[in-house]
Amino acid sequence: MGLFQDFAGARRISTVQPDARAAAACARPVAEDVRTFLPDVDARLLDVVARARNPLDPLELRDLWLGRVEHELGTRSRRPELAEQWRRSRLWREVTAEEVLSSRSTVRFVKELFNWFFRDDLYGDLAEQRALLLSSGSVDEEHWGLPETLKECLRFALRRDWYGYSDSRGRIPAREAVAAYENALMERPVYDERNVAITLGGTFTVSTLADFVLSGTTAAAGQALCGIPNYPPLVEAVARRRDVRLVPLPSTAGRTSLQPLIAALTPETPLVLLQTAANPTGALVDEAELAQLINTASPTTTIVLDECHEWLGPERLRSVARAARNVVRVSSLSKNWSAPGMKTGWMLADRGFIDEYYEHASTMFGGPPSFLYTVVEVLARMERWRITGLSDAGIAELAEFEPSYGLTADRLNRAFHAYLTERDTREDALSTLRAATCHRLGQLAEVTVPAYSINAAITFPEWDDSYLCFRDLLRETGVAVYPGILNFCFNGGVARVTTARPWDELSAAADRLHVALGSMAGTADA
Repeated sequence: MGLFQDFAGARRISTVQPDARAAAACARPVAEDVRTFLPDVDARLLDVVARARNPLDPLELRDLWLGRVEHELGTRSRRPELAEQWRRSRLWREVTAEEVLSSRSTVRFVKELFNWFFRDDLYGDLAEQRALLLSSGSVDEEHWGLPETLKECLRFALRRDWYGYSDSRGRIPAREAVAAYENALMERPVYDERNVAITLGGTFTVSTLADFVLSGTTAAAGQALCGIPNYPPLVEAVARRRDVRLVPLPSTAGRTSLQPLIAALTPETPLVLLQTAANPTGALVDEAELAQLINTASPTTTIVLDECHEWLGPERLRSVARAARNVVRVSSLSKNWSAPGMKTGWMLADRGFIDEYYEHASTMFGGPPSFLYTVVEVLARMERWRITGLSDAGIAELAEFEPSYGLTADRLNRAFHAYLTERDTREDALSTLRAATCHRLGQLAEVTVPAYSINAAITFPEWDDSYLCFRDLLRETGVAVYPGILNFCFNGGVARVTTARPWDELSAAADRLHVALGSMAGTADA
């Protein structure tokens, strides 16, 4: 049986209601968002570190942070023992922001707080309060999930029993397809299959890269640099192998400045970890500054670009600087293709790097799940056709696939049309929902308008602690937001809101927040 032989066509993709489109039409353009977002260290974080008996103990830092939250909740506290721990604490030392940003315990403290949020609060003791979930960080798969064309690739691979051992870098046709797709996004073609390794998703890839780069005897001896905001599991993966310095990066009008990261580089910097579209702000790195960062870094400094959030924004060409010998680019299916549970993606790097990585991969995990190669290959080919403006797949496109797929031009074209339909409908829906949500929440709080991604950073001026903000909003409204501190946004009441949810949920959340914040303001005025 050939690929797409029994293909049923495109899945039904959820569209958005007229009131969501009306709200989106009123949204402020990203270019007009002139306020600067900077995730800097504030007095509250310094106070916690100063009160720790052992500032190198991340669990004590976590408990002190949560204890202060519980203390400030007063009679609404759920864990009085933590509140009492905070009340018993006292100042032991003076602490500087630079000490905090360069401390191993800071990274682990944020990761432990991240664990607590999901394990003990959101899906633990506070689960009964949760009515509307805006903290997931991923697309609602039931409404905008994996395209039917790609799901058919999974069924086909399983029917053909394509799940045996494979090259630890991935099957060559899949790697060829990824290289061609990535070339279409560049200023000029720079890749072939020897620059590609299929991987087990973004988080795993960064972790294994940290092992590979920092465990070697040739790695430079200095601190690794991690731009913030950032995702705690990624930063923790680096910090387990090498001392880390966190570098706060300002963003304005949807663009992240890399000047602080460039200034922090030294010849001894072994690794730089940077999200090219920041989580949670959706701000994109300036391409010229990215080239400056790459050109300024020592040839022995490996620059890891996490590109997983670089989608749902204007299409543009990437600089060829991203293909430099010391740059590794990481992508996954988690965000752009709504498949975080599949744990698959790819990385792009210099051919010599990929060749050396083969030994590491074959030793550490053997290889990615081989039944996913067909998905990756078809996805990469059809995505390349889409972004280059192809409207029909014909004989030339059919020739890109091996005869073993049993494809015909007609079946391939039907599957491609279905892919285009779903992708276009999905992009329109998610872009509209993001703009509409930012407009609605912008009436209540300060919204950092995202240029890319499905997330937005919302600053609630009523709070100076993002975790306390989460607790208060959850209790009063049933709306679960993601505290900004969990992505190293240390200062203020910053919450990450994921906008890739059905409009009835997003609209209801905005209504609840409006009522609750109005009530709080009235109470304060009284």
